[in-house]
Amino acid sequence: MQHRTVSGKISYTSTKPEWEGRERGREWFTFTHHGDGSTIMRARCEIEEPEPTVLRDIIYHLDADNRPTDLHVHLTLGDDYLGSGWLHADWENEVIDCESFGPSIGRLSQRMPMGGAIDGFGTHPVVGDGFLTQCMDLAKGPHKRMIRVFVPSPDHRGATPPLISEVNIGMEYVGEETVTVAAGTFDCRHYRYYDDGPGMGGTQHPDFDMWITADEDSLLVKGSIDGYMMNRYELVELDRF
Repeated sequence: MQHRTVSGKISYTSTKPEWEGRERGREWFTFTHHGDGSTIMRARCEIEEPEPTVLRDIIYHLDADNRPTDLHVHLTLGDDYLGSGWLHADWENEVIDCESFGPSIGRLSQRMPMGGAIDGFGTHPVVGDGFLTQCMDLAKGPHKRMIRVFVPSPDHRGATPPLISEVNIGMEYVGEETVTVAAGTFDCRHYRYYDDGPGMGGTQHPDFDMWITADEDSLLVKGSIDGYMMNRYELVELDRF
């Protein structure tokens, strides 16, 4: 095969007293990097806390210029089917299309103008949040800027039927650090998402600190969200072949 594969598992934990030392969810991911420069990300996410539980399946394709093309989403909420959908970036006509279905929304088709440059699709798996950091210009050193993405849900857990939403959120490149987790020791770049605006879905998202491998794979090694979430993320398995 001509492609290169990276796969692994991220453990979700919490600093809430009732969840201390327990796993509150998990995420399995695979990146397929093709010889033409395009990438396919696949992720399966299980969130047990807070209730209701969320099961998310994602397939996300980026072209050779690292631009989003297709995003497939399937969601289960509390063991019931919530919805599924497909987002497509039409770069020739500069529009975002969405085809979706869910028991609460029925069958819907949407089309939204891009309205200028975008940095990617927000996919909700934390490994996708980490990969999106490639939009930052490392030549500028530590700095902040606003990024613009389209997401299938503005909910912080992505737990609504897939529909097009635009999100503008801050990203900061903090610097470089070496991080040790269950999967090993990695040279990392420290990034931070910060929400100084009206918030995703009308609710301000707490800062999300991420430590991402300092290489072309941009894998999330460790993550931390405080505020009302108090979430922690750790890379516990990794294979590259």
